[in-house]
Amino acid sequence: MQATIKNFLKMESAGGIVLMAASVLAMIAANSGAASLYGYFIETPVEVRVGALQIAKPLFLWVNDGLMAIFFFLVGLELKREFLEGELSQLSNVVLPAVGAVGGIIVPVGIYLLINQDDPEGFNGWAIPAATDIAFALGILSLLGSRVPLSLKIFLVSLAIFDDVSAIVIIAIFYSAELSTPAMLTAIACLLVLTTMSWRKVMSVSSYVFVGVIMWVAVLKSGVHATLAGVALAAFIPMRDPDRPDYSPLRELEHDLHYVVAFGVLPMFAFVNAGIDFGGLELEDLLHKVPLGIAAGLFVGKQLGIFLLCLGAIKLGVARMPKGANWGSLYGVSILCGVGFTMSLFVGSLAFENVAVSQEAVFDERIGISIGSLLSGVMGYIVLHLSLPKSRS
Repeated sequence: MQATIKNFLKMESAGGIVLMAASVLAMIAANSGAASLYGYFIETPVEVRVGALQIAKPLFLWVNDGLMAIFFFLVGLELKREFLEGELSQLSNVVLPAVGAVGGIIVPVGIYLLINQDDPEGFNGWAIPAATDIAFALGILSLLGSRVPLSLKIFLVSLAIFDDVSAIVIIAIFYSAELSTPAMLTAIACLLVLTTMSWRKVMSVSSYVFVGVIMWVAVLKSGVHATLAGVALAAFIPMRDPDRPDYSPLRELEHDLHYVVAFGVLPMFAFVNAGIDFGGLELEDLLHKVPLGIAAGLFVGKQLGIFLLCLGAIKLGVARMPKGANWGSLYGVSILCGVGFTMSLFVGSLAFENVAVSQEAVFDERIGISIGSLLSGVMGYIVLHLSLPKSRS
């Protein structure tokens, strides 16, 4: 089990480095002579038509609605495996990251709402600072090498999983448009087919994926965000093949998708969403309530919410300190959870997708996400560097 976790963490760390590179490249492109070319690229119209069925979107929405469905499919696979056979299958391993995740959602959201309480246009972005970017956070953590105990990495991964579950629930409830009855009925029919396949113990992963693609199209047309189809599909992928006890369709698919997501999906998402134009940026843009609330929520809210609730849980005896960790390193990881980059960008793209903003109140939520994530990453690294032992055997 530990070897599997170590391989997973190494892959996520490498993916985090690629993700950083894609984000920096996008910002360079958006602030150089290639800015117009970058704009044309992300706005490239892409259309798929089969008879009367038509899906026409600019490229960046294909990435946000399509490729990110693959990311959430992988998240769903990880959730199923962790709760059935992984670290989260034991209650003692669940309590601390679950408590931390609660604090890491409530406090950042509270700070954002406090700052934006009288701004009806910005109010819709309340969920943006509640996210944690596991790839970025692990990428930064990997810079400290073997000094970081495995238990602390598992705590970070587990907390991020709970964050992802919360993001899924938030997207489903708060960021879905008006529902289309025919499309919803089609999606429900797909769920019934998947349930029947699971009950009859169908082991062909390609059969599940085929039905899942149909379900994705139906969910896309229904008004519910299409990425939720990925999570729903993951729940039906079989964990074990009764005829081959040593073979796990879910584990094999999860392993294969990690490379696709870490080195393809997430870097592409970052590239088409992180191209912030800093030209003409003024102080009032940075101090606008939306980016200010996001930055404060990520940098201040995340660390306070996670660390204080974890501190209380450990002191009360309902949870235990990760093995090999201390209060300083736990606080450092709490700060690191404020790196919400990819997930925050995704929630932000949903929150302000249809919000009409007047010319006098233009804001860019990505500025707050970038500042909050950068501060959290740098400060988290410094605290961990100072609090972890100089070397580990």
